[in-house]
Amino acid sequence: MPGARLLELVTVMTRLRQECPWDAKQTHESLAPHLLEESYEALEALESGDPEALREELGDVLLQVIFNAEVASERTDGTGYTIDDVADGIAEKLVRRHPHVFGDVSVSGPDEVKQNWDAIKAAEREAKNGGPASVLDGVPFGQPALALAAQLQRRAERAGVPPELADLESSGAAEAADSSAPSALGAELFALVARARAAGLDPELELRAAARAYRDRVRAWERARRP
Repeated sequence: MPGARLLELVTVMTRLRQECPWDAKQTHESLAPHLLEESYEALEALESGDPEALREELGDVLLQVIFNAEVASERTDGTGYTIDDVADGIAEKLVRRHPHVFGDVSVSGPDEVKQNWDAIKAAEREAKNGGPASVLDGVPFGQPALALAAQLQRRAERAGVPPELADLESSGAAEAADSSAPSALGAELFALVARARAAGLDPELELRAAARAYRDRVRAWERARRP
């Protein structure tokens, strides 16, 4: 059945945790860099257009999920959970946020699906926080700045935030005394993110494409200089 080999992976991970000295000493904190690294490697494989490489890298990402869940399952202070708890949580979330599939809600298309998702998510945040929450709650500020700016703008746009608030260049003078006021360059970069989104482009992916093009140019220059 689909997913049957996942059970084998869980069994392998449990044994490694018990019998491999390196695996046995890992913690959530020591695994954190690997979770980030493997995600980036999966993205690079996706961009390469190599389906076999992507399959392999997705396996490495999956390993990080299984590994962290195995570490969590060993806790005895009441905070532990298993891979089944992880899977159950995301399955319940998907069902809850797709009432047009698992309920009796009708939608006109993908845009309305996204609107319903955002509304359900906002209601969940309010229930969790015991009151109204900001639409920007939950945005991870540890992500790369370009991706962060795009996610903030997307969240704000879906909530009906006036688009002119993204124009940090015009508001910079009024906020000069505010320690959070950006430099002119920072405001310009933020505006470029808004321009990319307005054109239907992902600024993070566009910059990555430009970086790859620059890499290829440098390599060609290097080859031309070799005797």
